[in-house]
Amino acid sequence: MKHLYLLRHAKAVPADPELDDHARELTVRGMHDAGAMGRYLRKSGFEPKLLLVSTAARTRQTADLVLREIEAEVDYRDALYLAEPGKILAAIQAAPSNIAELMVVGHNPGIEDLATRLAREPVQRKERERRDVLEEKFPTAAMAVLDFDIDKWRAISPGDGKLADFVRPKDL
Repeated sequence: MKHLYLLRHAKAVPADPELDDHARELTVRGMHDAGAMGRYLRKSGFEPKLLLVSTAARTRQTADLVLREIEAEVDYRDALYLAEPGKILAAIQAAPSNIAELMVVGHNPGIEDLATRLAREPVQRKERERRDVLEEKFPTAAMAVLDFDIDKWRAISPGDGKLADFVRPKDL
């Protein structure tokens, strides 16, 4: 069994054509939301052991705030900056098999698109409700948790993940 956490970075300062997008940092609200998500992970017993994180300032800050609440290794990757779903999936599939719980901290629309693609058709009412909320909007600092009945990350494929949780900052 593998558990995948897809976390969108927290709220960042608005884009400005005069500034480098990669350097955009979190707002005060974003810092609060990222910390709240870290506390949610800890309190819920979720334990990602490896975080794959985009190198953008806002994703790094989000990961740092989450890591105040959990213990995990971090791998910062340039390829995850504004990555499309296929690139994110390739990074996941290349993750070490001995890691059972993996988190990706990235950007929209890639994170949202990948979560939607990986989630199976809902089987139970709660899963359907989560899927409906996920498809409505994947706001900043939101996280999808998907469970896969696989032994190796390379076996992950679209439509096979059970949407075990979807949480937004306003839910906390």
